[in-house]
This record gives sequence, C-alpha cells and structure tokens, in this order.
Amino acid sequence: MKRMLLILACFSGLTSQAGNGGPLSNGIWQGRLHRTDGVDIVFNFEVKDSAARKVIYIRNAGDRLLVDDITVSGDSVNFRMPFFDSEFKTALQPDGRLEGQWIRHLPERDMIFPFTALPKVSTRFSTAKAPTRNVTGRWATYFVSPKDTSFAVGEFKQTGSQVTGTFLTPTGDYRFLEGTVSGDTLRLSTFDGSHAYVFQATITGGHSLRNGVFYAGLSNKEDWYAHKDPKAALPAETALAGMKPGQKQLDFSFPDLDGKTVSIKDPAYRGKVVIVTLLGSWCPNCMDENAYLSRWYEENKKRGVEIIGLAYERTTDPVKSRQALQPFIHRFGITYPILLTGATPGDPQKGEKTLPQLTGIKGFPTTIFIGRNGDVKEVHTGFSGPGTGEHYETFKKEFNELVDQLLQQPVAAAY
Repeated sequence: MKRMLLILACFSGLTSQAGNGGPLSNGIWQGRLHRTDGVDIVFNFEVKDSAARKVIYIRNAGDRLLVDDITVSGDSVNFRMPFFDSEFKTALQPDGRLEGQWIRHLPERDMIFPFTALPKVSTRFSTAKAPTRNVTGRWATYFVSPKDTSFAVGEFKQTGSQVTGTFLTPTGDYRFLEGTVSGDTLRLSTFDGSHAYVFQATITGGHSLRNGVFYAGLSNKEDWYAHKDPKAALPAETALAGMKPGQKQLDFSFPDLDGKTVSIKDPAYRGKVVIVTLLGSWCPNCMDENAYLSRWYEENKKRGVEIIGLAYERTTDPVKSRQALQPFIHRFGITYPILLTGATPGDPQKGEKTLPQLTGIKGFPTTIFIGRNGDVKEVHTGFSGPGTGEHYETFKKEFNELVDQLLQQPVAAAY
C-alpha cells in the first residue's frame, strides 16, 4: 500500500510537469547509455503528446526519429525503436528520472546497456569553458584500429559552443552527429536505435584534432586524428565495385516478402532504366537512401524507371527477415519490391551467392544503375545522406543527371 501511494504521488508530480495527465514528463530529456569502461554515450530525446498518446523523438542535430511504440504500465516505461530491433525497458524513479536498459537484439545474442535519462535537460555535453577554437570546415580524418588505418572526411559546423556534422567514409556516413566545443575539447555523439557513438578529441592550433577517441557501442573504441583540409575527398563511389570482366548484365531471381519470385529478366523491367539497391533493415545509410528513393520513385516512375531492393538481413530465416523489413517498408512508404536474398551482410560469399556478376559487395547500400538495354552502367558503393549537407545535395544532382542520361537511350537500343 505504501509503495502504491508513493507511485501515485510520483505520477501526480509528473502529471503537473507534463500537463496532460500522463506519467511521462513532456519536454526534452538527456539520455545516457553507460559503457563498461565508464564512458557515457549521451543523446537527447523529446517526449510529446500526439493524438492523446505519448510519442518520443530521438534528436540528433537536424534529425528527428519518431518512436511511437510506447507502453506505460505503473512505473514501467518501455519503448521499442522503429528499426534495428532494439528497445528500452525502464522504470520511472521518484525524482522523475528513468532508469533501466537499452536492449539491442542481435541474431546470436542480446546486447544490454544500462540506461538513465533526466527530464528537462536539453544539453548533450557540458560546456564548462568557453570554446577557444572553431572546428567549422572540412577535415581529413584517420581512424586507427589494431588492424589498419582508415580514411574519412569530417564535415563540421560550429555556432558558439554547439557543433553539428558527420564523418563521410567510402561506404557511407556516420549520419547526424551533435555536440560541443568546451575550451579546446571537441565532443560529438549520436544514437539511432542501432549505433551508439561518442567522438572526442583535443583541438590544437585551430587546424588539428589530436588524442581522439571514438567510442562505439558497449566497449569498442578506436583512436583517431584529423587535420583541416578544404580539399579532403573520398575516392569515387564507383571505385569500390563494378562488373567482372566480360559481364554486362545482372541475372537474379529472389522472392519478395509475399513469396512471389521477382527476376530482373521479368517483362516489367524490359526497356526501362532499373535502379537496384542493396540494403538491410539494420543499415542507417540504407534507411536514408530508401527514404530518398521512395519519394523519388513516386515522382518519377511514370518516366520508365523501376527500382528493386535486394535485402541482406542479419538472419537467413525468411520469417525473421520479413519481420525486420516490414517496419522499414512501412515507415518510408516503399512501393517498389524488396526481395529476400537469403544472404547476410557478414557472409564473405554474399556477392558470389547473390550477384556473381559483380566484383564484390563492398558496403551497404550499394546502388546499381541499369540502362534500357539491360546493361549495368554504374555501380555506386555507399551513400551520402542528409547529415552530410552539401554532399547530399551533390548526390541528388548527380543521381538525377545520371538517370536522365540513361532515359535518353533510344528505345530501339533496348533489349
């Protein structure tokens, strides 16, 4: 009885904060995922009312990820992320905090992170000191692992102490990063329901980032460093993969989510420009690409263009693969077919098993452009999404120019 009275008192206090009779306080929260090494992955989310129910928006720079699968029962507050098969199981505390776990469901095991969240806290990182440097600009960046060193391009914009930006790599970008500069220390983070990252580094001389550490997930970390370079650039998207010598056309047949077999050789695709995107429901860059492609397809499909998605899920179980892909398709309003390849992204033979005409699958997404004669014209690896700013605008321009060019192929040349 005493416990029930305590919970009711707690709910009463939170109701006055939310102003709608619900137990979960409206406003911006600061969430913290606690790593095993004591480092916290910090992010923000906003709780709002929508159609007489609670919704949550995960906030990363300009991105807002809607979470609408929320269950409140007593002092328990549980919410499932819309993608990536992960969920939060938490309990409201007497002081209004949430405490619990973020559970990321993987095929072989569950990964569990301790989690806390504070209401009415809009900051991500503390800014105890005024910034002494400005990191706005382009940075040649190097991530150092025990096996090798990989190159990336950092793009940052700083206003006062607040920083937004991303890192672009040959196979995609780190999406929306947000953080601060405090004194000479840069901190950035992001969380999307799958990836939980923190980047920190010391700014030296205004043109170098040193002593960088990249914290990923529960325990992974890498060193990194960077120097400002307005000409820093990645290799061309077409440099990583292509067609094998002597090969001009793809040849595949896979089932869609209803079990119907779809082939690139079907009459529906003859004489048309076809865009084949290799994707996974687990892949944030694939999410960004298909958000763009879905809108673009509805506006352009009458021009003689088709899109086919080939899914490489974390499991070979078709039932589980369908369950993972259905929210992905629904959220982005995808009307083009998504086919189950039966191969996983971690399978080193995935290319040979599914698209043996390619030199390989080097990353996700991979986008293949097929001309009206059925020949593969270009293969692009990776995607520069909306978090990359001008790189995203360049992508859209070049994408449309390429499709326009392929559509100009005369019908007489089509097979």
